[in-house]
Amino acid sequence: MDMPAISTRSGRRLYLQNPSPAQIHINDIAHGLAHQCRFNGQTNKFYSVAQHSVIVASMLPPELKLAGLLHDAAEAYLGDIVQPLKGLLPDFGLIEARFTEVIGQRFKVNLQHHDAVKKADLIALATERRDLMPMEIVEWPSLVGVNPLWKTIKPQNPDQAKLEFLSLYFKLTGIEQSKTLSIFNRYIFVPQ
Repeated sequence: MDMPAISTRSGRRLYLQNPSPAQIHINDIAHGLAHQCRFNGQTNKFYSVAQHSVIVASMLPPELKLAGLLHDAAEAYLGDIVQPLKGLLPDFGLIEARFTEVIGQRFKVNLQHHDAVKKADLIALATERRDLMPMEIVEWPSLVGVNPLWKTIKPQNPDQAKLEFLSLYFKLTGIEQSKTLSIFNRYIFVPQ
């Protein structure tokens, strides 16, 4: 019996029940997150998980910025499942936790839920609700007492979001962007 697996844009294969840090790559994460719309696409304009991640990272102190940028990185491989549905899929939570752990190992960052990252995530959520879901009339219990950012979100297209995500990643890690990207140019810059 074959183990369930997914293929990435760069040609890697990840086994859903046994992902390996060696198969995780920042370009696959950036691409996947940039092409996933938050809220299952139920926003007034396309708004990616990559842009959300950059916003979360921007609110954090330097030592937590990388954790904030990668806090939803598992969604690049597993999808952005809306919270009410996640609650109905207990096995999904285990798979997502394993991917998050492996991504943390790969990038040598603690992705365990820091209170500051959770708070920034909620502030981003409150801002997204205000700016991208203005027709929503039901209160969200998780946002009681959470104030949105004063700035309005201007949604980026997937290519912009991907480049901003990667730029911030390279800035935070100090990795020389040109060497890493030259290997994967065909996956990043060539339109399909």
